[in-house]
Amino acid sequence: MPLTPTDKIWMDGELVDWADATVHVLTHTMHYGSGVFEGIRAYPTERGVAVFRLRDHIERLFQSARVFMIDVPFTVDQLVDATRTLVRVNGLDDGCYIRPLVYLGYGEMGLNPLPCPVNVSIAAWPWATYLGDEGVANGVTTKVSSWRRHDPNAVPTAAKGTGMYVNSSLAKVEALKAGYDEAILLAPDGNVSECTGENIFIVRKGRLMTPHTSDSGALEGITQQSVETIARDLGYAVSYEQLIRTDLYTADEAFLTGTAAEIVPIRAIDDRPVGDGRPGPITQKLQQTYFATVRGEVDQYKDWLDYVE
Repeated sequence: MPLTPTDKIWMDGELVDWADATVHVLTHTMHYGSGVFEGIRAYPTERGVAVFRLRDHIERLFQSARVFMIDVPFTVDQLVDATRTLVRVNGLDDGCYIRPLVYLGYGEMGLNPLPCPVNVSIAAWPWATYLGDEGVANGVTTKVSSWRRHDPNAVPTAAKGTGMYVNSSLAKVEALKAGYDEAILLAPDGNVSECTGENIFIVRKGRLMTPHTSDSGALEGITQQSVETIARDLGYAVSYEQLIRTDLYTADEAFLTGTAAEIVPIRAIDDRPVGDGRPGPITQKLQQTYFATVRGEVDQYKDWLDYVE
């Protein structure tokens, strides 16, 4: 999805013109992939633009950095404030996507990352629905990928690491070239893990199920947690389960969740329609409540909004 440039990008404490936010070709992370990042969205509300679960995302960024033994040279509060400033300076009142990145910079080469300088950037730009308005409204088609998700003991899947997303890209390209919208990856043991950049839920007999994150290689999603909370508050049972491939085929409903994707129904998996091939009633109810929540229309969840003001 093409980028729409904004005026400024925050880099190491300074607001830099978009075109000048560059790095050296020998930046360590570009060669070895040892960086961490987040994806965050801001939405328009009656009070002005608000970032959804900003602090939770920045705290997860720091947790990811800790796993990779990267010392972030800023505090959580500083990056929260920097994000608010960036959205305000760029005039992104209609909402935006936000990408904080912690990366190892120029000055060292080789597999030992410890001597490398640590740099931090935050970019923000207008970004439409990740899987398209049609997908949000009517659902997407998916296939189970031939690529397996990482073993958590091979690379730390609990962290949102930059280089690890080669795995997701391979699965995404395979799915797109085969004519599908998205891929579902299985864990090394054959259980369901997640999609390329989203968690997956299925619904059976009114109960929501999503794979365990710790042993399936799936990232613990902030949108996933939000949907779990909303679903329980609406009276639905939610459980974390070991799911196998045929659980996907026999689900009454299925949907994926992620900051970029938001909540998207799945209408088919491996050419098998999910339910009647249309978004199910529980999925639709969760979508409606989630989109109202991020726009500040649900008092119960207003603590999840960080107003830029």
